[in-house]
Amino acid sequence: MVSRQAPWSIPLFRASLDRWQERDVLLKDGALALTLALLAFVPPLSQIGGQIGDLPERPGNVLSGGLALAQTVPLAVRRRWPAAGLAVIAGAFAVHQALGFATTFASMGLYLALYSAGAHQVRFRSGLVVVAGAGYAGLAVVLKCLGSPNSLPDYLVFSLALAAAWLVGSTVRTRRREEAKRSRLAAEVATAAERARIARELHDVVTRHVTAMVVQADAAQFLLTSAPERVVEGLTAVSDTGRRALTELRYLLGVLEATGEAASADPAAAGRTPALGRVEDLAEQARRSGQPVEFNEQGERRPQSVDVELAAYRVVQEALTNAMKHAPGKPTRVLLRHGDGHIEIEVTTDGPNTAPDTRKAGPAGGRGLAGLRARVRMLDGELETGSRPGGGFGVRATIPSRPLQE
Repeated sequence: MVSRQAPWSIPLFRASLDRWQERDVLLKDGALALTLALLAFVPPLSQIGGQIGDLPERPGNVLSGGLALAQTVPLAVRRRWPAAGLAVIAGAFAVHQALGFATTFASMGLYLALYSAGAHQVRFRSGLVVVAGAGYAGLAVVLKCLGSPNSLPDYLVFSLALAAAWLVGSTVRTRRREEAKRSRLAAEVATAAERARIARELHDVVTRHVTAMVVQADAAQFLLTSAPERVVEGLTAVSDTGRRALTELRYLLGVLEATGEAASADPAAAGRTPALGRVEDLAEQARRSGQPVEFNEQGERRPQSVDVELAAYRVVQEALTNAMKHAPGKPTRVLLRHGDGHIEIEVTTDGPNTAPDTRKAGPAGGRGLAGLRARVRMLDGELETGSRPGGGFGVRATIPSRPLQE
């Protein structure tokens, strides 16, 4: 049996509500004002509303209808000009009470106007409260002079109801400001984090690739005399490294020009982002630079989040760069192991116990292996570096897995 969705089902209702929320403010407030104005002339609702004078009731006429409209129509500008709307509505309510017309639903416009002023009035808020309080006190005096039977407690109770409407609007305004402040601070933190990430990426791209190009160029100069037939191979390696650097730099410049989300969502940009699947390319690049590199991968590779794949890629890149810089021509082994809940990376290089000082960072902080250690720790991982007992240097990183769907 095929079930048919009701015309006013919940998804359809939500879609209609979302479209309505996107409408212009004047249109939405105008609809509210029109609805309240129409309800003001519905007889069953005549007893619902605000009443303070309790003067002898006067029969309705054209003037009373005009005052009812004056208490509702200004709500159309309640968010754009809240103070002006409140002034007109409050004045019409005061005249309506002083003339002793019967209660109408239009008087609810006064409460809505007070709420709107509390929620949307930006300037002269304290002055508006003083003027409103003075106006209400003047109305109480006028009503008393006209013979109102109400006493001072009656006027105080009614004033509390009016003050409550203002306070509700003021509370909403305060919460909105706090939410906007939190959103702004969150955006600033995200921007600062993105700038730091891009700075690390620029360092990684420029330093690693330029170092590799220098090593390759030096090797090509040596080959001019020892093995001229291999010079072309060395120059080709320099060219390939430069192209690789330009590709990654273009990607980072795209991130700077747009936003992190836009760059990540771009399929073409995603293909240029360093990832686990391209770690073997680093080993091949090092081989072409004259560094004997053995690459092994164990376990089943699964798609990981961008930060995990990028961190793993940078660990291998940094380790191979240091190997070419401090132990050129020495055998280097890269092991990438995929576990159930983590990724292990181990890069070892034979040779003397010479290695970069990982305790120091560059002038801006967070550079080299020190920057990698901070990057891995941000992912709840560990990075260990140091000399090996039999000679050489090793880098070992353990990064918790974060599947792509997370």
